[in-house]
Amino acid sequence: MIFLTTLPLFWIMISASRGGHWGAWMPSSISAFEGTCVSIPCRFDFPDELRPAVVHGVWYFNSPYPKNYPPVVFKSRTQVVHESFQGRSRLLGDLGLRNCTLLLSTLSPELGGKYYFRGDLGGYNQYTFSEHSVLDIINTPNIVVPPEVVAGSEVEVSCMVPDNCPELRPELSWLGHEGLGEPTVLGRLREDEGTWVQVSLLHFVPTREANGHRLGCQAAFPNTTLQFEGYASLDVKYPPVIVEMNSSVEAIEGSHVSLLCGADSNPLPLLTWMRDGTVLSEAVAESLYLDLEEVTPGEDGVYACLAENAYGQDNRTVELSVMYAPRKPTVNGTVVAVEGETVSILCSTQSNPDPILTIFKEKQILATVIYESQLQLELPAVTPEDDGEYWCVAENQYGQTATAFNLSVEFAPIILLESHCAAARDTVQCLCVVKSNPEPSVAFELPSRNVTVNETEREFVYSERSGLLLTSILTLRGQAQAPPRVICTSRNLYGTQSLELPFQGAHRLMWAKIGPVGAVVAFAILIAIVCYITQTRRKKNVTESPSFSAGDNPHVLYSPEFRISGAPDKYESREVSTREGH
Repeated sequence: MIFLTTLPLFWIMISASRGGHWGAWMPSSISAFEGTCVSIPCRFDFPDELRPAVVHGVWYFNSPYPKNYPPVVFKSRTQVVHESFQGRSRLLGDLGLRNCTLLLSTLSPELGGKYYFRGDLGGYNQYTFSEHSVLDIINTPNIVVPPEVVAGSEVEVSCMVPDNCPELRPELSWLGHEGLGEPTVLGRLREDEGTWVQVSLLHFVPTREANGHRLGCQAAFPNTTLQFEGYASLDVKYPPVIVEMNSSVEAIEGSHVSLLCGADSNPLPLLTWMRDGTVLSEAVAESLYLDLEEVTPGEDGVYACLAENAYGQDNRTVELSVMYAPRKPTVNGTVVAVEGETVSILCSTQSNPDPILTIFKEKQILATVIYESQLQLELPAVTPEDDGEYWCVAENQYGQTATAFNLSVEFAPIILLESHCAAARDTVQCLCVVKSNPEPSVAFELPSRNVTVNETEREFVYSERSGLLLTSILTLRGQAQAPPRVICTSRNLYGTQSLELPFQGAHRLMWAKIGPVGAVVAFAILIAIVCYITQTRRKKNVTESPSFSAGDNPHVLYSPEFRISGAPDKYESREVSTREGH
C-alpha cells in the first residue's frame, strides 16, 4: 500500500527561531518527465534586523560557490543566465516575500543535477544556502510491484509519476491489466517534501498462470504528443511444500542411515538438512538425501528438513533414535561431610533406552530407579559407618557399566575397646587404637610419673594409619615391677577422647608375688624411666636425631614392627643397653 499525505511546507533552518538567522527550505530531490517542466518550491529567511530595501537572488547549478563560476540558472539583478537555461528558467516566487520557487521548462537530461539558491540583500549581506535540490529527469513511469507476489494472496501494484509541472498534468492508464482487476486512480498526491505525484493502484489476486504476465503503465500529457510507458513482468511464486519425508527411524549404534526430503515449489527450493541449528547438508533441488555412516549416540535426535525460496518455506522433522548401552555413570565427585550432616549424591548416565540405575555399598543396594537417567542418593545424617566406597551401576539390554566413588565422613576420635596394655618379662607395650577422620593426634600419659609421651616421640611411640584406624604403640623397657597407669588421649578438630588403658594377661598375678623387695626395685626402675624420658626430650632440643651415650641409664626401647589387619597382631622389639647401672 502507498501511503501519501499532504503536509505543509516545513522550514529547514540553521536556527530554531524564525527570522534569527540565514536559512532555506527546498525538497532534497524532485523529478520530472523529459520535455515537461518542473517547479522547485523554495523559501528562505534572513535576520530581521537587516531590513533590506530590495531582495535579490541567484540560482546556481551543481555548485554553491560563486568563485567556482557555476552555471547561473536565474539571476534577478541582470537576468543573465547560462546558455543551457536561456528561455527555460524563471522565478515563480516573490523574493520580497522570501519565496524563491524556481520553474524550469522544456526539460532535457543535461538539466538533471543539483540546484542551489543564493540570497542577495545588497553589500556584504549575501548568502548561498547549503540546502539544495537534486533534479532527476525521467522518461519511464515507476511501476512498483511488491517484492513477494504469491499465488492466492492479494497484491497491490502501483504506478507513480511525478506531477511537479504546473503547466502539464499527466494522465495514467494501465496496459495489459485485463483479467487482473480494475485500477483505482488516487489522483494527485503531495509527498512529504512538498513535491507532487500522480498515483494509480491495481489490486488483484494472482494465480500461478499469471506468472510472467507483462503489466504496463502509461503516462500521457493531454494536448501534447508526450507519452511515457513502463512495464513490469509479474513473477508469481508459490512457497515450497515438502511432499516426501522419512517417518521416525530407529537404528543400532554403528549402522548406516539414509534420510530423504523432497519438496514441490516454484522456483526450485533450497533444501537444507539441519540438526540443533547446525546445517548438515543443503542443495537447490527437488529432493535431498542425508546419509549417516556408522551412526553414534551423538547423532541421536530430531532432524529437520527446511525447504525455502524467496516467497515462502516449509519444514518437517524426523526423529532418529540410536540405541546403545549405558555410558560410564558420572557422580558429583568424592563427597566430604561431617558426621550428622545430610549428604546428597547424584549419579547420572546416558543410554538408549534409559537404564536401570543402582547404587551399592559393600554389595548392599542403597537406591535404584528403573528407566531413568539419574539417581539421587540421600543420606539424612551420615555416621562414620557411611564412610567408604560406593558403586553406581547402569545397565540396559545393550550392556552394563559402573563407576566407583567415595564418601568421606569426618568425626571426632573414638578410642576402640581393643586398646590395652600388656607386659612380657621386663617390657610393657600399650596399644591405643583410634577411629577418626581426619587423622588425630595421640598422646600417652603416665599420671603417676607426671609424664606425657606423644606420637612425635618416636623413641617410644610408633603409629600407623590404615583407613580410618590409627594404631599407636607405646613401648617401655625395664618394667620388672608393677607397670604404671597409662592414659591414651586422642584429638582432632572435632573433639577429644581419653581412655585409661587396661592391662591384659596373667602378668597381673606376678606383681602380687614379688613382695616388698620387688616393689623397691620396681620403684627405682620407674624413676629411671622418668629420668630417661626427661633427658631424651632435653637432647631433642639440641639435635634432631636422638642418640644414646654410655652415661644414659634407662632401659627404654622403641622400634616395634607390626602389620594391621583390623588390629595389630605382631609386635617385635629390639633393646638398646646402657653401660651404667647394669
